[in-house]
Amino acid sequence: MIQIHENQTNSAQASNYETELNLENFDQITPKKHNPKIYQKLLKKAQDIGDKKSEIFALGRLAMIYQSWGQYREAVQYLQQQLVIIRETNDRYSLANTLGNLGAAYQSLGQYQEAIAHLQEQLAIAQEIDDILALANAFGNLGITYQSLGKYQQAIEYFQKQLEIAQQIGDKKSKANALSNLGISYQYQCDFAQAESLFLQGLKIHEELFGGNNPSVASNLNNLASLYQDQGRYTEAEPLFLRSLAIREKLLGKEHPDVATSLNNLASLYHNQGKYAEAEPLYQRAIAICSEKLGENHPNTQTVMMNYLQMLSQLPDEELSQRFPPEMVEYIQSLRQN
Repeated sequence: MIQIHENQTNSAQASNYETELNLENFDQITPKKHNPKIYQKLLKKAQDIGDKKSEIFALGRLAMIYQSWGQYREAVQYLQQQLVIIRETNDRYSLANTLGNLGAAYQSLGQYQEAIAHLQEQLAIAQEIDDILALANAFGNLGITYQSLGKYQQAIEYFQKQLEIAQQIGDKKSKANALSNLGISYQYQCDFAQAESLFLQGLKIHEELFGGNNPSVASNLNNLASLYQDQGRYTEAEPLFLRSLAIREKLLGKEHPDVATSLNNLASLYHNQGKYAEAEPLYQRAIAICSEKLGENHPNTQTVMMNYLQMLSQLPDEELSQRFPPEMVEYIQSLRQN
């Protein structure tokens, strides 16, 4: 079974353009409670009167909302509109931020080459204008993208650059993100001791910053649990997976892609232990969420589906024949040889 790790994506940055309106305390609002109608209204008004600054601001906020909801295609659409307008200005800082946000959204969609192209452009601009925050974000998100492509050494190099900047400027959140993401790369390379140390450091900082009820904490818990599962430490992994799932369902809503990640990983834990009755409904729910939110061709959707089919291959032939058509049974049986 393949677990899905949860990278600490580096925070979306707002454009330098602001608005006089005190719309809402955006960063303090639980993602599922965001109200896009406020920004859609502002966007329409800005477009009607030709107010480019407010249009850029509204597009950025809408993108951040849909990104936080796991609706990455919608986020990309808003960011693409924002990028067109910002390219017409001379604001290199906002251009770097928008490129970074678009790269992160493409990464979430599994469109890794698009992500790299936008993040590399962000990196070049950040270096040109000496924007150290954009530089750290670019390093971090490039690390995530290369990690997703299985290029772990490149990922580690980017995360270490992000970590160096975070320590230099005292950015604890960026430091925790870099530590956690480094942990994933070391886990993939089977350096479990190093991975555990990094995960625990990242978790400690995130809990100090946000308390125990936060999406970043949920990601840390998920990754630490995945590490314990890889080591056969199932009794330690289960409560962490369950806690991660509970946080995500509460803060993100039950149909968020991150919830699907938790469901898949909890299912794979039960799968490993031969608890197929407990695993199956979790896999089925994860598949439904991923298919709807990410699409059937997304890497996460494919991973969950293959995990589920691998579990089905462990069932007796008689049960498979009762539940599935012959061609499906034949395919499931063929997976046993793998």
